[in-house]
Amino acid sequence: MTKRRTPRTTLTSATILNGGHELAVHDLKRWDDSFTLHYTITPPLPDAADATPVLLALEAMDDIGNEYFNWGGARGAAGDGTCTRGSTTAQPALALQAGEIHVRLTFLRDGEEHPCHLMLHTSAATP
Repeated sequence: MTKRRTPRTTLTSATILNGGHELAVHDLKRWDDSFTLHYTITPPLPDAADATPVLLALEAMDDIGNEYFNWGGARGAAGDGTCTRGSTTAQPALALQAGEIHVRLTFLRDGEEHPCHLMLHTSAATP
């Protein structure tokens, strides 16, 4: 029997790194002390062993003025090689009263910053 993969929902997407890649955010997950964005990047980012690594930093502000800062993340090539899958986490936890969050993801490649601005509705967050 062949395993069928359920298509991933996309909360938001953006073109990044001078138009060479597409970022798609698939999940916004709430934790007691933080929140995590799960994403894919197509085509995949180059392997750090073969090219200069692309670093990622997150800063965010919600619609009631709370600020959130990068707390780390992880990423790697998808098993089929079609994209990079990753997650990035910020602290503190999302405020329950916040309706949306404005996220700035900054990709650093070859010493150059490539910012990406996203807006997510916090109602899309999963517990």
